Amino acid sequence: MTDTGIDPSVPPSGPGCVECEASSSWWFHLRRCAQCGHVGCCDDSLGKHATAHAEESGHPVIQSFEPGEDWFYDYRSQDGFDGPELAAPGSHPADQPVPGPAGRVPADWVARLGG
Repeated sequence: MTDTGIDPSVPPSGPGCVECEASSSWWFHLRRCAQCGHVGCCDDSLGKHATAHAEESGHPVIQSFEPGEDWFYDYRSQDGFDGPELAAPGSHPADQPVPGPAGRVPADWVARLGG
């Protein structure tokens, strides 16, 4: 790993947000720490766990963990960019719903997210 905040050899922590899974909660979209592989929920989710992880750990770069998306975001510069291919898998399972996970998303999820 270099000072870029990216370690391409580290796999993701799992198929869902670590903190939401631990609390039986749910998420909107997922983001992966490009340095340690921590999977957290996006800032449109109730928990905002990806940003919280970046703030607590000092790991500055995330990548989308959504199927078909490979963009990176650097919290330091607040810019998106193209980066290297990270260790597989590159996203949560394609059959995992958004929001997710299946069975834990409330029927009024849009209202809960302020939509």
